[in-house]
This record gives sequence, C-alpha cells and structure tokens, in this order.
Amino acid sequence: MTDTVSKARRSEIMAAVRGKDTRPEIALRKLTHSMGYRYRLHRKDLPGTPDLVFPSRRKVVFLHGCFWHRHAGCSAARIPKSRTDFWLAKLEANRVRDGQSEADLRQQGWDVLVVWECELRDHVAVRSRLADFLG
Repeated sequence: MTDTVSKARRSEIMAAVRGKDTRPEIALRKLTHSMGYRYRLHRKDLPGTPDLVFPSRRKVVFLHGCFWHRHAGCSAARIPKSRTDFWLAKLEANRVRDGQSEADLRQQGWDVLVVWECELRDHVAVRSRLADFLG
C-alpha cells in the first residue's frame, strides 16, 4: 500500500509531531493539578525524562502515546502499511528504551506509573489510578 499523501506533506505531518505539551499531556496535567497535586515537568536529569515528576514523593508519571509506545491490545498501536521493517524496528526500540528507563528509575528509588493516551478517555479511572499511586 502506498502513502495517500505526497512525500513533502508526509514530512510536514511528521515534523508537527511533538514530544512535549501535547493535548493528552496537557489533559493529564490539568487532571492532576485539579486533584491538588503539584509536579515538575520533564526532568532531564532522570532516565526517560518523565512527563510528571513528584520529587517529594519520589514518584514519576509517564504518558505514553499508544502508537509510539505500542500499547498492547489498543487499536491505535497499529503498524503502518508502508515501510513496515523501519516502523517495527523504531517502535520496538521505543519499547525497549521505555523498559530500561523504568528499570533505571526504580533502581534509583523512584516509583513509576504509565498512563496510556487511550486511557485519558475515562477521566474517572485515570483520576482513581493517580490517587492510588500518589496518595
């Protein structure tokens, strides 16, 4: 299957993909803030640069995009139909790096919570998980 947009347009689309301050991340930050928790963002001195860091609690939260981090069983975690070898290698490397970052953080004494992008549809469930994790 070939791409449905031109090579230049695909390049524009991919260049617009951000790593920080995405809509899902802002939604998670607003939810966490509304619960009364305060946090630091994207601490570069920690493995994996966690999205939300709670230094006094030694806890971190990662918000993973279902496509980029291969959420098992999620329809958004599909493999593109073109250049499948490239995408499989790239996305698998993301998963390996995520696992290593989590292991490194735990070894340093941090607790880790992963929230998946698709889970944000159910704010009540995410609020409950955050409260259990941070409480």
